[in-house]
Amino acid sequence: MNLQEPDNPSRREWILRLGELVALAGISGMLPETVATLVAQDAAQLPPGLYDPSQDHLVHALASAGKKWAPPPGSETDYIDPNAPYDSKFFTTEEFKVITRFIEVLLGNVAPQASSQAANWLDRWLHASAGVRNAAQHIDPLHRALAVAYYGESEVHELETAAPQSTARAGLAALDSLCQEKHCRGFLQLTPAEQSGLISALSKTDAGHPLRQFFELARTQAIRGYYTSRQGLDELDYKGNAFYPESPGCEPNS
Repeated sequence: MNLQEPDNPSRREWILRLGELVALAGISGMLPETVATLVAQDAAQLPPGLYDPSQDHLVHALASAGKKWAPPPGSETDYIDPNAPYDSKFFTTEEFKVITRFIEVLLGNVAPQASSQAANWLDRWLHASAGVRNAAQHIDPLHRALAVAYYGESEVHELETAAPQSTARAGLAALDSLCQEKHCRGFLQLTPAEQSGLISALSKTDAGHPLRQFFELARTQAIRGYYTSRQGLDELDYKGNAFYPESPGCEPNS
């Protein structure tokens, strides 16, 4: 096989590096047969992209904490100011008010900024979900085989077929109908006790019901959004993006 350029790794080299990362992460066991077959094949060039960590990029990221950045012209990266007003990308203005309050009740006693960031996360996640599904449906077969070997067939199939946008739309419509039926008012007009009781009841509906599917989707993404907020990260005692010259808690041998 011809030698590859150092900055253009072959598929085989990339998969072997992935295996090294798995070993370093402490995950034992053999790779599934599918990946073993891919590794044994003559390697083809990977598509253009970043596959190796850059020490320069890492130093730049660690040194940039606390700074405010503006996107350079033509940048494909979003630079988000957490203190700037948020304009919903998927929900209408009224729907976003409902989902924001829904998440506040779901999360309970958390800071308003944390629940707001969780609602923003759900809106962005839903906005991007159609593009993610389309990308998953058109992934290279070899890359799909690697994803199946690593995550499992069910996880990959879910990514290719899930329609969370439809689930959210149907759920919001069903939620409004339920509020009108039980209280003759919209969700935002209910008392906090009525809102809490209604959301609690959603968790007990049939698994296939639109309200239950909406509840599960909102709860899952609200938790995910919360634990990427500052309050959520503090609650987890998250120490990422920090450099320690010595391992914390480990005393040197005397």
